[in-house]
Formats: sequence, C-alpha cells, structure tokens
Amino acid sequence: MILIADSGASKTDWRWITKENTIEQHQTLGFNPTYQDLRQLDKEVAQMPSSLLRDDVEQIFYYGAGCGSESNCEQVHIVLEKHFARAEINIHDDMLGVARALCGTARGIACILGTGANSCFYDGDIILDNVSALGYILGDEGSGAYFGKILMADYLRNDVPDVIARRLEKRFQLDRDVILYKVYQEALPGRFLAGFARFIFQNLKEPYCYRLVYDGFNAFFDKNLMDYPQINEVPVHFSGSVAFYFSNILRQVANDRGIIVKNIVESPIAGLTLFHQKK
Repeated sequence: MILIADSGASKTDWRWITKENTIEQHQTLGFNPTYQDLRQLDKEVAQMPSSLLRDDVEQIFYYGAGCGSESNCEQVHIVLEKHFARAEINIHDDMLGVARALCGTARGIACILGTGANSCFYDGDIILDNVSALGYILGDEGSGAYFGKILMADYLRNDVPDVIARRLEKRFQLDRDVILYKVYQEALPGRFLAGFARFIFQNLKEPYCYRLVYDGFNAFFDKNLMDYPQINEVPVHFSGSVAFYFSNILRQVANDRGIIVKNIVESPIAGLTLFHQKK
C-alpha cells in the first residue's frame, strides 16, 4: 500500500492506494514545520480513523509546505515514522508535488496560489529553478494571504470603498485591535489573512475587489514568473484554491501578457495519485 500526502498551509490531503488499486482518502489541517510545532502534525495523524493507520503501508510520499530544508523534513519524518513504522518514507517540498501533479513527466512551469504562493521550472523529473516566494511578509504575491493583507491594510487606513467597509464589518465584526493582534501576535497569521479571500471572491463585482485580485496576479507574474527564461517556451500550470476560484482573472492577466496558461486545479492530490499509480 502507498500513502500520498499533499500538505499546504491550510489543509493536508491524504490518499491511500491499495494493492487492489482502490483509493481511500482523508483530510486534516495543514502543517508547515517552519511555523508550527511538530506536535500539531502528530495530533492530526493520531486523530485519523483507525482504519487508515494501517501496518501494511509500504511507502509514503509526503509533499509538504516548508519541506524544502533538511531539518524540516527530519521533523516530518519523525512523526510519520511513529505512526507508520514499517513504511519507507519519502519527504519532498510541496512544490515538487505540484510539479509532478500538473506536469507529470513533461517540462513546464508549475505554480501554487493558495494560502501562500510558489513557483518552479520543472524538467519532467526534477525542479531546476525556483524563484523564492519569500512568505506572506516579504512576498507571496497573488496568494490568499497577500490579498487579505492588502484588504486589511486598506480597511484600517480607510482606503476601501464604503460599501466594502460596511460588508466587512457586517460579516466579520472587525476591530482594529483584534486585526493587529491576529496578524502580529497570534499563531498562523497567514491563514487568518487568507480567510478573507472568500469575501473578496463574493464581491468581485465591486471594482475594488476585482482590481485587488488583478493587481495581485500581475505582481505574482512580475516578481516570480517573468524571471523564468522558459516562460514563453513551456506550459504554465497552476494549483491552489486562489488560482482555481479566481481562474478567470488569472487567465486574463496571463492573456494580457501573451502567456498561455494550461491547467488550473484546486488541489494537486488527484494528479499526484495518478502520477504514483503510473509509477
């Protein structure tokens, strides 16, 4: 049996492929060892249904946010080994997972636009180039956290239209002190900020919200994609909830730049499952 995991900042999708080629699935909260304590992942795995914590898991392929460093990979390995003692454990950065899911064994540029943002040039086997996304404070342009950050900053400075301000206040009961506390003192501020992406989506008919998304995607192209020499030579693919739900605007931004976007999926887990089934 093979276990595949795709772990982002907000959620982790798990897929079990049995020897009979049937598939079982489960979802837990996301985990990033850069920002979160190891005990959080341990808790999420321990709370899985007992039928899924099986002794016959032979291989694990875990693709996780924050798993680009050896020390972070070791942390994740410790937890998985505790619960799946007999398995051969392979831990990779979530960017490789997205590249394998979207490109398979072909060359391409793969991108993540969800709670956070990332991108890479993939040669069909390995990642050859990766423009650092820098996280929600220094970068992550075009992500849910980025949109939430811009929206909250504009709101606190009274730079949003009155209609948007009223809807925000009615929906979230916003308070300046609460916002600043959640951003600067509470854990996982990126997840808090990304929580406003749904509000933005529901108000896309308002010019302010449309422009916020359009400009955010333009910033993602400027700061990330245009640095790849292959940008006009290979397909460009996207994964993530923000890319998926705002796909019309994303494709418009790409079209305005003469760049063709191919696949846009909400989650890479289906593509990853197919990739490992073929393997």
